[in-house]
Amino acid sequence: MNTNVISSFIAIATSISFLLLSPPSKSFYHSLFLSDSLSCNESIANHLYILTKRPHVAGSEANAEAAAYVLSTLTSYKVRSHITTYEVALTYPISRSLTLKPTPQDSPVKFDLHQDIYDGDPHADVADEVLPTFHAYAKSATVAGPVVYANYGRVQDYAVLKQMKVNVSGNVVLAKYGKIYRGDIVENAYAEGAIGVLIYTDRKDYGGGGDAKWFPDDKWMPSSGVQVGSVYNGAGDPTTPGWPSSGLCERLSDDDAEKGGEVPLIPSLPISWADGDRILRSIDGQVANDDWQGGKDAPVYKVGPGPAILNLSYTGKQVITTIQNVIGIIEGVEEPDRYVILGNHRDAWTFGAVDPNSGTAALLEVAHRMWKLQEKGWKPRRTIIFCNWDAEEYGLIGSTEWVEENREMLASRAVAYMNVDIAVQGLGFYASATPQLDELLIKATKQIGRLGGGGSDYSAFVQHVGVPATDISYGEDYPVYHSMYDDFIWMKKFGDPKFHRHVAVTSIWGLVALQLADEEFLPFDYLSYANELQRSVEDLKIELSEKGIKLFPLFNSIKELRMAATKIANEIKVLQDRNVWASVSKNDHYKVRELNDRLMMAERAFTDREGLPGRTWYKHLIFAPSKHNDYGSKYFPGIDDAIEKAKSINTTDLWLAVQHEVWRVSRVIKHASLVLSGQLT
Repeated sequence: MNTNVISSFIAIATSISFLLLSPPSKSFYHSLFLSDSLSCNESIANHLYILTKRPHVAGSEANAEAAAYVLSTLTSYKVRSHITTYEVALTYPISRSLTLKPTPQDSPVKFDLHQDIYDGDPHADVADEVLPTFHAYAKSATVAGPVVYANYGRVQDYAVLKQMKVNVSGNVVLAKYGKIYRGDIVENAYAEGAIGVLIYTDRKDYGGGGDAKWFPDDKWMPSSGVQVGSVYNGAGDPTTPGWPSSGLCERLSDDDAEKGGEVPLIPSLPISWADGDRILRSIDGQVANDDWQGGKDAPVYKVGPGPAILNLSYTGKQVITTIQNVIGIIEGVEEPDRYVILGNHRDAWTFGAVDPNSGTAALLEVAHRMWKLQEKGWKPRRTIIFCNWDAEEYGLIGSTEWVEENREMLASRAVAYMNVDIAVQGLGFYASATPQLDELLIKATKQIGRLGGGGSDYSAFVQHVGVPATDISYGEDYPVYHSMYDDFIWMKKFGDPKFHRHVAVTSIWGLVALQLADEEFLPFDYLSYANELQRSVEDLKIELSEKGIKLFPLFNSIKELRMAATKIANEIKVLQDRNVWASVSKNDHYKVRELNDRLMMAERAFTDREGLPGRTWYKHLIFAPSKHNDYGSKYFPGIDDAIEKAKSINTTDLWLAVQHEVWRVSRVIKHASLVLSGQLT
């Protein structure tokens, strides 16, 4: 027989033998991750039940017990885990009082500021562990004055009051929750001269309105329900801005922290819709606009001021206390120094069945399924890290301190951060991401949003370091948010009775993590990024059409980004096509690594060491929270802030500042292009 024929037979036999003996592909394990054999809604429900037995605010014994549960569970899944602690400044209430004097002739009305236990409440025996309703980091003070109704307390709401010739200065503002972050409600009121703020949950928004029943008979907030939360406008421990609160670290004094501008300077309290309704009935003056009014059976809302006088008193204490992040690691085999990070926070204002422990239960279920994959032979290409944060509710503290402590390591090694704050709160799947990750999520939903807001733990990763990130959730809002009624019973009856939505979030979260960890080439699409930026600049062009601002630097830099994105996509395709038919050479391994590094590091290039003007912790010049709404997302936040300031005062210098911000953004886009292209100038 011809030796060439023999050689061919040997080659074919060798190939067949290799195929028969080779381990299953990564895609096989990814499909297995989604299979019914690995998913279990009962285990998710059990995790949630255990985590929500007691209220577990940051710094409490109950939250330390919850940390121990997460640690032991991850360890039982053979995930190498540990606890990282920080000593941070948290605040707790000492005393609160609120008194209303409707008119000089009326007797004062004293509010009890108490959330009622519902009939059959299985948590009644631990209800006294729920902290009195308060705002974290609220100013301790006693104030008294006429009350002004300010709708949602937004900048535009105060513009309406000014048009109505209503003066807020020296008065107590009553505003309703919704639309913007509560800390911005307080800050906006202070900017208008208010001496104190009450924030209530309007029945139209949270109580179902009219004849609706409320929890436990329906999903709506009971009349005594109160949405508590933080009014701190920063990220991380306010006494260690920009550095970690570890050990005996440098720490600002309370006075210096207050001067930083992110801690409120006037007192505030959260109140129920029943108490808000009582106050609204005592306000006279002009009738509020139709879109400021309540629902069925509500009184006619008037704006005041007065004649009702409110006496608001709050005293809190600030203490340095220990918080605990739980960190779990599945080490990668081929690229152990590249990190795919999954994060959720654990601390809750009360029981936290929705926020955040639906996410904690899903995180543990992702870890459980990955353990099962490991038992069947799967090994991740890159390292997967599970992070269960503490003190998120106070101001993203646990995640921010960890990122600040590990900044350089994360800047050089983190591939992406995947956040789930709330896994399930209602109907509909929602996802947000930095644009290069759109294609990964588009299979799950076409409703991709942007991660500009500062509302959860992705903030430090994206906006401080420049790590690509996602955030996913089932549902957008739920009525009992941050109240003592956010418990396991509410979830079991109204949020996710069969826990199928929890399973769905777990599947999507874990699958995207597996793709990021296992695919040879990082599945990042910077053409999508360039197209998003182009659309945003087109919108900016319309907004600034008569202001004399030159936008050509942005258009030119985006063109360069598109060219660089196309170039790297073509380089990847050439290498993929070559490796389909030939064995992967050592040089190809180096090239894969180099291409992935360019993809990973491009997001970092959108950051600037000086940060945003007046908000220097925020380094990302493409995405950041809106200056007047920490929950809101803004493209080109520095440009947006400068425009708002120039519009309000309208001086030549301020419009020149807008132009300067345009140049700054164009420079970081240019930097990202250079990183993607992989070539020095």
